[in-house]
Amino acid sequence: MAFDGITIANIVSELNKTILNGRIYKIAQPEPDELLLTIKGSGTQYRLLISAGASLPLLYLTQTNKQSPMAAPNFCMLLRKHIQNGRIIKISQPGLERIVRFEIEHLNELGDLCRKALIVEIMGKHSNIIFCDETDHIIDSIKHISAAVSSVREVLPGRPYFIPHTQEKRNPLDPISAGDFESLIKAQPTTLCKSLYGCFTGISPVMANELCFRASLDGNLPTASASEEELLHLYHNFQWLMEDIKSQSFIPGIISEANTPVEFSAVKMTQYSDLNWKAFESVSQVLEQFYAEKNIITRIKQRSFDLRRIVQSALERNAKKYDIQMKQLKDTEKKEKFKVYGELIHTYGYEVEQGAKSMEALNYYTNETITIPLDPLLSPGENAKKYFDKYQKLKRTEEAVSKLIQETGEEIEHLESISAALDIARLEEDLIEIKEELIESGYMKRKGGAKRTRTKSTPFHYISSDGYDIYVGKNNFQNDELTFKTATGNDWWFHAKKIPGSHVIVKSRNEELPDRTFEEAAKLAAYYSKGREQDKVEIDYLQKKNVKKPAGAKPGFVVYYTNFSMAIDSDISGIQEV
Repeated sequence: MAFDGITIANIVSELNKTILNGRIYKIAQPEPDELLLTIKGSGTQYRLLISAGASLPLLYLTQTNKQSPMAAPNFCMLLRKHIQNGRIIKISQPGLERIVRFEIEHLNELGDLCRKALIVEIMGKHSNIIFCDETDHIIDSIKHISAAVSSVREVLPGRPYFIPHTQEKRNPLDPISAGDFESLIKAQPTTLCKSLYGCFTGISPVMANELCFRASLDGNLPTASASEEELLHLYHNFQWLMEDIKSQSFIPGIISEANTPVEFSAVKMTQYSDLNWKAFESVSQVLEQFYAEKNIITRIKQRSFDLRRIVQSALERNAKKYDIQMKQLKDTEKKEKFKVYGELIHTYGYEVEQGAKSMEALNYYTNETITIPLDPLLSPGENAKKYFDKYQKLKRTEEAVSKLIQETGEEIEHLESISAALDIARLEEDLIEIKEELIESGYMKRKGGAKRTRTKSTPFHYISSDGYDIYVGKNNFQNDELTFKTATGNDWWFHAKKIPGSHVIVKSRNEELPDRTFEEAAKLAAYYSKGREQDKVEIDYLQKKNVKKPAGAKPGFVVYYTNFSMAIDSDISGIQEV
């Protein structure tokens, strides 16, 4: 969820409670489009991170310091000259715009009291940090925007500062009657959701959907189809939300699915009732944790790109090989026909005239008369031998191809299990183990001089509702370790049936497991498999003592012959991860 006006309102509320009347102690510019202000007030020190990055504009309080360049950039030096040791006397948000305005009081070179404004615009790729004088003329900005770049507004030293109004949107905090609200929504020939964020500033698509959900309406409902009663209900929910913002009744939190952050919000999001909601004391904590976790996930995906490409290329290559081998195997199906031809020629060949191109004979296997093609230049005995030779050749081909098909199938299964491990990798150590497996399996070459490394990452660890430890392997090395070293004979083993996925172990403590623990372990096996998007996944489970690993088998490959099965969904939201 991008920063919307409601999130900005929550940030402004928090900043007014923490850094208002504080003094700007330090100013740093760790990145070309980022500021880090250290502010002291009421005996407490705060760090305010302000980023105008096009991909990830941010504004929040943090405890984390960042390394600054040896030579401070010009914009940073300018701010230090004017507002270092200045006092923040006002923090405001115009309307519900994605803008935060800091008014700062400071002494100039002559000792006179002056005011300056630091304006932060959180607007995606148009984000900026603008420094203005008392008359709201731009002194400088972290990004210079000329007329050649934007026809709407220049952001250059000496130019007057103003908020660009590219769309005629209303301030949602201003009073509005139910009739005017209905007219405004209906004036937009689109859906209810799009009309809401198209009519009012600071309302994001996610928040517009939330308002529709609270009003028990489909956000995709066309505005022309909405009844007066439905729009009145939407109006009331809209007004209640605005009242919460005016009274600063915020509940910042993160919505997660299986410990992966999905969204964040400054108010409780009811549309995600099937996911986990975690409330925080401050919106700064929400933003810092949300983007930190998102950055980790993004970084892991980026770093796993080369490994995914290697695995995908190998999968495509083996899939083509498998198709060719299956075609070769199908061609061997006619071998029995050649064997019958040879036998029938041996049986009835004495009746064939010299130079005949075919013969008819009763097939004593089917009691049908068949026509057998003959080579007129060969004797019946030679024709029979020719067919027997073809039979033997196809039989040898069938045996060889069948073995190759089995090997190729196992290779594909192994590669798909590596692909599944890449899907659930969270840490750098997870990728290192997967890379090592690819090297050992011959899909990658070890770089010259590099030694074999086995950086050990730890498996996922969950606690069932009944207090039993559940472990989930992240890759094939871990799957083997869990199954054959961590688990004891009476522990329970779970795996998705005929689908690549993780080995799941429940430590039974030599006790009989409750049904709920069986179900939770099965849910984990479903979630950490390639079938997680299915409504139901069939899970095999049995005691570990009945799981065997064939000699020479690839990592993660096991066999078992007696097991129980259950079909279950992959919702693990209620299972506690350690």
